[in-house]
Amino acid sequence: MMIKPKKLKRGDTIAVLSPSSGAPQKFPHIFEHGLSILEREFGFRVKEYPTTRMSSKALYENPKARAEDMNRAFLDPEVKGIICSIGGDDSVRILRYLDTESILKNRKLLMGYSDSTTFLAYLNKLGLVTYYGPSIMSGFSYLNCFPEALEEYKRVFFENAPYEIQPFSVWADAYRRWEYPENTGKVERMREDHTHHVWINKGAVSTGCLWGGCLEVLDMINGTFVWPEKAFWEGRVLMIETSEDKPSPRQVGYRLRNYGAQGILSSIQGLLIGKPKGYTVEEMRALNEEVKKVVVGEYGCDGLNIVGNIGFGHTDPHHILPMGVPLTLDPENETLTFVEPLFSS
Repeated sequence: MMIKPKKLKRGDTIAVLSPSSGAPQKFPHIFEHGLSILEREFGFRVKEYPTTRMSSKALYENPKARAEDMNRAFLDPEVKGIICSIGGDDSVRILRYLDTESILKNRKLLMGYSDSTTFLAYLNKLGLVTYYGPSIMSGFSYLNCFPEALEEYKRVFFENAPYEIQPFSVWADAYRRWEYPENTGKVERMREDHTHHVWINKGAVSTGCLWGGCLEVLDMINGTFVWPEKAFWEGRVLMIETSEDKPSPRQVGYRLRNYGAQGILSSIQGLLIGKPKGYTVEEMRALNEEVKKVVVGEYGCDGLNIVGNIGFGHTDPHHILPMGVPLTLDPENETLTFVEPLFSS
């Protein structure tokens, strides 16, 4: 039985942590704009910890301090949820310092994306529902550009009802340069193309609990104590997305071959692919073809539901995806629906 955090309400205190990089210290205007949206639009109170605005150099040199702030936030009775400031590339170094016993006893929303994959996936494997979703600086700071995402987040946080992942009508895959304060909250361009989900392969209706995250970060935990054992994959839906490093379609295929060789692809109930950042239209098409070639053609998973171009990860806006809550994939109606509330009541 998965441990669901309690539902949030207006007035709750949210801890904002920096378990990866020191971007809040480097670009305070972007960070503070995201905090203001948490406060103004959702009515949350914000609580920072010693490492929240620490420099990237100091954070790099102190992985234990980052973990200790996360431990404190889970133990802090004032805090009802935890949202990461942004991603990075070395949060795998904090995992050995996490007080997992206390974290599981003090269930709270924990949300981030990208490098946050390490601890979201780890704690989820231990039994806590964790949330792959927007961070403060790349996510909440841009919500004024995406009103339908803002309304979706309010429904997710406050209504606690099962919901369907529906494509956003507009999206963006680049921000205006952060060095200039006048660019705060502005995307490079709004896109109305390639908004719909792409059903790369269809099988029967299937249901499974989500697990996964950023593909390159999953590489960092593959083979470690975080990586699930074979039995874990039965009844799961694997979700993967790519970062601004922009691995090519062939490189995505290489990772999927690894998963196929482990027996993962033949065990799961579905595969979700996030909308890729920085891809051209031709590269998007090539990605879908590569995924189908490897998963269906090479590993024979012709009955697996595979859905691409979903708005989570390194493009905006992000859906909030709970790891550990059952998701039903219906290929005939082309729907993706969480069949349980995302939080405990």
